[in-house]
Amino acid sequence: MEPVVELQHITHVYVSDREASLALDGLDLKVYPGEFVSLVGPSGCGKTTLLSIIAGLMKPTKGEVMVYGRKVGGPTAEVGYMLQQDYLFPWRTIFENASIGLELTGRMDEEHLAKTVSLFEEMGLEDTRDLYPQQLSGGMRQRVALVRTLSTEPGILLLDEPFSALDYQTKLQLEDLISETLREKNKTAILVTHDLSEAAAVSDRIIVLGRRPGRILRTFEVPKHIRNERPLLAREQRGFHELFHEIWREMEGAGNKE
Repeated sequence: MEPVVELQHITHVYVSDREASLALDGLDLKVYPGEFVSLVGPSGCGKTTLLSIIAGLMKPTKGEVMVYGRKVGGPTAEVGYMLQQDYLFPWRTIFENASIGLELTGRMDEEHLAKTVSLFEEMGLEDTRDLYPQQLSGGMRQRVALVRTLSTEPGILLLDEPFSALDYQTKLQLEDLISETLREKNKTAILVTHDLSEAAAVSDRIIVLGRRPGRILRTFEVPKHIRNERPLLAREQRGFHELFHEIWREMEGAGNKE
């Protein structure tokens, strides 16, 4: 099986007037169709930098990113990016916010608008179309952000801590919703998170990055009986807590390594 995302020796250096800082160092990774992969590691280890490079928003200092076998030279509609903040425009209605990707890609046609309406129904947003962002809760706003991301039909979703600003109950509900939605639509996803329980509950694989410069220290394969469950139920499966603590120990070691 060919990977849909392939990172080849990715190295990235941030340069300022005073210094150069190595953020990522010789990172190799392959992500396969339909996989859900999580990136975890100490703060500042380059996780978000890596997502930006995959999205084509940033060019690595060295190395190449391949998406569907083609070298990434900039942003592409094949890759959707969902952030921690929803970035909804307060002067646009919810539906206008959700369809902005269609506007930008010139796809405001009947077919794509109908698919966006269908996504609204799937996300429980059908009664919010004519409301404005300030009228919705944080969890509902993140659902709108997900519809906006999915409306352009990307095959790959990059998720940069999309649940971290939400209360715990809403976070668990959205984990379930997004995980099931991506599975049903056969999307490939890469998640950045600081929440190891979340990573273990939603992922097929978990990649632990070391302290800056970011390198892959270890890859955890989530057991099939855990990953086949909804995230909420996955936390109750045998072996889940052992997996969580093993990742935790690896993370502690990653944080202590200079």
